[in-house]
Amino acid sequence: MSRSLKWFFLLMMSCALMFGFMHQVIPVEEMNFERLHIFLFNLCTGGTLLLYFSERQPGLSLRGRLFLFLSVCFALSAFFDYAPATMLIPLPLAILVEQVRVKTFGRVLPADLFSGQESVSRKFHQAALLCLALALVFSSFVVFNQQFGPWVTLDGFTLNTFYLAFSFPISLISMAVIFALMRRESDGLIHFLQESAFWGVNLGVIVFFLFILGHLYLPQMAIATTLFFLVLLVFLLYQRLGLRAQQKSFLTSGILFLLITALSGILYIFMKYSGTWSPEQLQPLLRLHAFTALYGWNLSGLAVICRQGDFPIQLHSTKVIVMHWITVLVLCPLGYYFLPFAVLAVAAYVWLLVKLLFAEPNLV
Repeated sequence: MSRSLKWFFLLMMSCALMFGFMHQVIPVEEMNFERLHIFLFNLCTGGTLLLYFSERQPGLSLRGRLFLFLSVCFALSAFFDYAPATMLIPLPLAILVEQVRVKTFGRVLPADLFSGQESVSRKFHQAALLCLALALVFSSFVVFNQQFGPWVTLDGFTLNTFYLAFSFPISLISMAVIFALMRRESDGLIHFLQESAFWGVNLGVIVFFLFILGHLYLPQMAIATTLFFLVLLVFLLYQRLGLRAQQKSFLTSGILFLLITALSGILYIFMKYSGTWSPEQLQPLLRLHAFTALYGWNLSGLAVICRQGDFPIQLHSTKVIVMHWITVLVLCPLGYYFLPFAVLAVAAYVWLLVKLLFAEPNLV
């Protein structure tokens, strides 16, 4: 990846975090930056890097550049509430994603997902592309439903709820990288556990999202708890089977972020539906949950994808990982409420990105 493209991604991810603190400068009633905060990271950066990782080219292809341009247009149209563009742009984006998926896996129908011969890593990879394409199509329908319907009257069937859908492809491609860095074993139990992790995570996420749309409390708790144990299973498998590589420390850190995300999500669901906590009281927990998911777990996977082919790189991994945890768990949650900490969080985040993106490959 060229240095200019790395700088562009660094700028876009830095702006994404900065927009998460803009409510302290400009009141939400005047201008709500939440959509830019989410879409610039999950869709524009994450989606583009997913295509870059899939195409395996030295730089971003023409298709990848078109996706990046259109995804930024989509983020801006969603931010400005311009419904026609917000409704139409996701459709060519989904077509671009499907073109990459078919080219990468050689089939229109994803039959390999059901094959025992296909590796779990490639299954997660194809699922990530499918998830991104479907999320884009559904987001278009959500806006269409709001403008010309509604035919679906669920309270959660809004574009704001579909923030979540654009996070799932990043999670799945990060899982693909994790399983690709596990050594192959002929043990039937290990294979069964890996396949169970794949189907459990994918089906669990889909069902969980449906329960969120329907505001179903007990099913949400059950699925969220199940997903926590599935992530724990992935962590244990990776600790046993993970290859010795510099990426392992980053990805292990990412899985730990995901475990915290899962636990905070379970706690948030329980507290929200207990009826004893107001939305204002739950806001700090929700912010912690969002920051660990977006800038903890997701960033860990994207950082490895950005540097594919470069590892090992000249980087003090422990120092960077410690700063990553301080930024996500301390500076970002405090920054949501106190402007000086927001400035520190953005500065620390930019430092992290510079280290992760521009550390030189270790040629020794």
